[in-house]
Parts: sequence; structure tokens; C-alpha cells
Amino acid sequence: MWVVKLGGSLNQDASLPQWLDLLAELGGGRVIVVPGGGAFADQVRDAQSHWQFDDLVAHNMAVLGMAQTALMLQGLCPTLQAAAGEQPLRRVLKGGQTALWLPLDLLRSRPDELTTWDTSADSLALWLAQRLHAERLLVVKSCAIDGRLTLSQLGDAGVLDAGFAQRARQAAFPIDLLHRGELTRARALLLDESLSCRPFAD
Repeated sequence: MWVVKLGGSLNQDASLPQWLDLLAELGGGRVIVVPGGGAFADQVRDAQSHWQFDDLVAHNMAVLGMAQTALMLQGLCPTLQAAAGEQPLRRVLKGGQTALWLPLDLLRSRPDELTTWDTSADSLALWLAQRLHAERLLVVKSCAIDGRLTLSQLGDAGVLDAGFAQRARQAAFPIDLLHRGELTRARALLLDESLSCRPFAD
């Protein structure tokens, strides 16, 4: 089973329907799509900056932003099956479909290690992949990705969140970062699991 995180920056990008069609076509029974927050999360940042509410509130609002993105993605590609929680996600995969994570199980009543801005949707996708013992994590970005950099360096450059590299040290699966223009490479990876990922080190 693979987890594929689609960056929220793709929410208004012309390539988004192509990514959704690809994952629906080749991901049945083995791919869980994780949505980014996109502009919904940006609005949370703006509101927190204005009103100065705490990070727990911001986290829950950002999770709802990811859920809004998920509903939008399902509206664009109804073949994707939205599910909240680990067992519902597994049931979607068992049914041979591509799952779309509604991350409502991440709503929190008290702070924990996930409820800070150092943990973006990228780290939440990694968290989910670890929880489900995934075989691979793909993170699709709109920004340029320098494959010579480590995950820590990509965090310093703002490509990944500050907590991603540390959490990735515990990952027992390959992590691949793709640019939104790499649809052909993503298709090849999905068709041939033996293809190696970029060797991101920490």
C-alpha cells in the first residue's frame, strides 16, 4: 500500500485532474491519497496571525481545510473514495478502489506532537504512512526539488516542514518527492515497484 500526498499548491493547478485520474486509474486497491490544505490552510494562518489564537485551534482548523480539499478532489474525480480513519481506509483498498483520506481523526481536544505548524500536511501524510505500515510515500510538490539535498536541507529550504526529516528517520519505506510536472515518472513508479526512488538521506 502506498500513500500519495498531493500538495495543496496543486489545488488551482491545471495538472490536478491529471494527477487524480492517474491515481484513480493505477491506485485501485493500493493507494491512499492525502490532500494538502492549500488556500484553506493559508486562511487559517492569516486568521491566527490576526486573532492570535493558539496552535491547537489552528491545527484543527487546518485539518478541516485538508478535509475541504479532500471533498473537492472527490468532486473532481468521483472514482476516489473518501474515508476517515484507518479501518475505513483499509476497507476502501480491500474493495479495489483508490482511497482519499478525510483526516478528521486528526482533530484534537488537547495539544500533542502533531498540533504545531512544524507538522504540515506532508508530515501528516508521513504519520499516516507509518501508522498503516505503507510500502512507499510519494509527496507531490509544485516547487522545484533538488534531489541532491537531504530531507533536513529540504526542510531548511522550506520545501518540507521543519519536523518532516526527524519523523522520516523512523520510516521503514522509501520516500519520494516529485514535482507536479513528473506525471510520467509517477506513472512509471506505479507500474513498476522495482524502480528506485531518489536517495534522500538525512
